[in-house]
Amino acid sequence: MTFGLLVRKLRYTQGIGIKKLASQLDVDYTYLSRIENDKVIPSEQVIDRIARYFRYNKDELMLSADKIPDDIRRILRENPEEALGYLRQRFSSNGER
Repeated sequence: MTFGLLVRKLRYTQGIGIKKLASQLDVDYTYLSRIENDKVIPSEQVIDRIARYFRYNKDELMLSADKIPDDIRRILRENPEEALGYLRQRFSSNGER
């Protein structure tokens, strides 16, 4: 699921209108609409506000927005072979081990 669709789903689940949510997040509703329609990827600060508002895991939101959390980025940089090998082995869908 794309970041925008996830945000829209969270908003619908809470039964909150786009204008009300935008004001709660301190962003313009047209900007929030562009986020929901996957026209823009918000900053980490906006993602953090969305996560706090919906009590949703920030790291999962970051990944859905194609942003890698800083601690994960550090692990990948410091341990590229081990990290990539583990991820490929653990999550490969084509059976490669």
